[in-house]
Amino acid sequence: MKFLQLALFILLTHTISFAEEGMLIPSVIQAFESDMKAKGMKLTAQDIYDVNNSSLKDAVLHFGGGCTAELVSDKGLLLTNHHCGYSQIQSHSSLEKDYLKNGFWAKNYSDELPNPGLFVARMVRIDDVTETVNFGVRDEMSNEEKVAKMKENMKVLIEDAEKGNGYKAEIKAFNYGNDFYIIVKEIFNDVRLVGTPPNSIGKFGGDTDNWVWPRHTGDFSVFRVYSGTDNKPADFSESNVPYAPIHFLPIAMTPRKIGDFTMVYGFPGTTEQHLVSSQIKYIMDKERPARIGMREKSLSVIDAGMRSSDQIRIQYSAKQARIANAYKKWIGQVGGLTELDAVRVKEEYEAKYNERAQKKPEWAVKYGSLVAEMKETMKKGQQYDFAYAMAVEYIFTGPEMLRLARSYSNIMDNYDKLVETSLLEEEIEKLDKGLDGFFKNYDVGVDRQIFELLTDEYLEQMNGIGLPNMLTTTSASALTKSIYNKSFLVDIEDAKNALKKVNKRAIKKWGRDPGIMLYRQLMQKFEEETIPGVREFQGRMDGILKVYVEGKQEMFPDAKHWADANGTMRITYGQLEGSAPNDGMEYTDHTTTAGILQKHATGNPDFDLLPDLIETYKKKDFGPYAQDGELWVCFTGSNHTTGGNSGSPVIDANGNLMGLNFDRSWESTMSDYMFDPNRCRNITVDIRYVLWVMDKYAGATHLVKEMKLVN
Repeated sequence: MKFLQLALFILLTHTISFAEEGMLIPSVIQAFESDMKAKGMKLTAQDIYDVNNSSLKDAVLHFGGGCTAELVSDKGLLLTNHHCGYSQIQSHSSLEKDYLKNGFWAKNYSDELPNPGLFVARMVRIDDVTETVNFGVRDEMSNEEKVAKMKENMKVLIEDAEKGNGYKAEIKAFNYGNDFYIIVKEIFNDVRLVGTPPNSIGKFGGDTDNWVWPRHTGDFSVFRVYSGTDNKPADFSESNVPYAPIHFLPIAMTPRKIGDFTMVYGFPGTTEQHLVSSQIKYIMDKERPARIGMREKSLSVIDAGMRSSDQIRIQYSAKQARIANAYKKWIGQVGGLTELDAVRVKEEYEAKYNERAQKKPEWAVKYGSLVAEMKETMKKGQQYDFAYAMAVEYIFTGPEMLRLARSYSNIMDNYDKLVETSLLEEEIEKLDKGLDGFFKNYDVGVDRQIFELLTDEYLEQMNGIGLPNMLTTTSASALTKSIYNKSFLVDIEDAKNALKKVNKRAIKKWGRDPGIMLYRQLMQKFEEETIPGVREFQGRMDGILKVYVEGKQEMFPDAKHWADANGTMRITYGQLEGSAPNDGMEYTDHTTTAGILQKHATGNPDFDLLPDLIETYKKKDFGPYAQDGELWVCFTGSNHTTGGNSGSPVIDANGNLMGLNFDRSWESTMSDYMFDPNRCRNITVDIRYVLWVMDKYAGATHLVKEMKLVN
């Protein structure tokens, strides 16, 4: 019997595997319809993407510009990941209303919480406009003339797309500018928090399980889209009503099995499949390890602070999650690229590319030197790329004091213009109001420790190159004392007092503040040295990559070509399946609630559970959400995903919602650069577990009743 079970597992996970590399543009999905149907899909291309009729695309929304969400009721009910809504959940939390720890569920519309600044976007249409963008562009033009002409054409296209309909449009380059698509969207600015599970569900596993399989995280949160009474987008108003969507996703309550067709529909952020081998080596050996080191130091301080105080835990939960997410991803990324011997694989392909280029004289002229040119460009430009990466980690991700300094520095730089346009008071009022939000989530002790540790690390990594005077003439310890004892940036009363009477004298005084002085010196180096170097490097590399990708398409016409992810709507398809990423290791395709209690028993604080939740799990009252007596929590699939796909609907063969994509396995994180169908798996929270949490644990049965369940 055991032999037969093993044989069946191997058969299902290997012989019928159809992991598909690539993130497909929805408007061209018809070209893949027959292949998708051959692999189990029952839908048509028009069911998936249609600009004239309701289709799946109308239920898939861009959430806050960085995640994906899906509509699941005719009253605008919206699901996304817990970590996608985490900033909003955190902003509504306090010691008195600890929604992070205890969860939150609105009992009716009036209980739903508004979120200023949060928006969702529905894609109206996605059209290839390459020919129109390039209309009138001639070979004899200079680069500046070509760009000017293209911008002129884009402006006309965008104005036409937005005329008289309230839509917003943008044109994005694909394949490094070989192709252009116009994205027309409808943007909704009234999005309210409806419900969230406690962290012990939504973040179960914490940093221990992040990017790791097996996973038992209920990574979901619930929002609602509101519109004006005409069902059109409107700014927040008490008179707004729940949005009636063009399409919403029914819920798949049917049993799952290995080999089921799965489709992920969402907004993947960035992939870079075409990078030259030397750039991959630089990322693996230098850039990623340095950034990992910076974040490791920040996290050591934040994690300790969060353990020491509930106040700090609430203040830093969202910030810690953002920093830790990339930190652990990068560790897995380097490991995966090393495991795949990615540099060698790239070098072998480059040799094949160069060899193919010699088959025709015109290919040799156009494509024959590109690999060498990219390597030479990388050699010259990596110092600027590295300086940019370190600045991101130190100035924009590290100590928050520096980010607050930016707001004051902006007023300093624009003082005369603000006075001239009578906007100074407005800008000061805006900053004064923003200080309340900043200091609500700020602890000076935590920030001070981060500053000292990261300043030391930054000095070591930069090795004397591109550093301002304050960092070359003062030790990290002395600079820390000077700033955190004297700067008005680290105390709310001092920060507000600095805004009470803003004139040229006050501006001059700001300039002597040690925190502002350091920020301005850092930014001067960044803007005068790093940014120009990075622009030249990236511009040169992107120009070569444009032709390099063109060469791939022309010289290897039978290969599968797809445009790198760039934050636009994409589709990827595969199947529900496990994996065997390492020798002696076989991952099953799904997890159940039994694993939650097993992990909790280890005593690791990342697996803490609220007492009432433990009792609910032990009761095993799974109701209609069970499969064969078990409650699935998560499952894996062979869909090609990346950042931005968080919250994406995982859709079955009939167009029903199976779950919410929220992660990749650690062995998969290198798929941003190199996809391996045998090891790359996306991780999904099963929608039946989501509904069980709402219904059986939280008592939010009214939300489940809003949805259309399909058995």
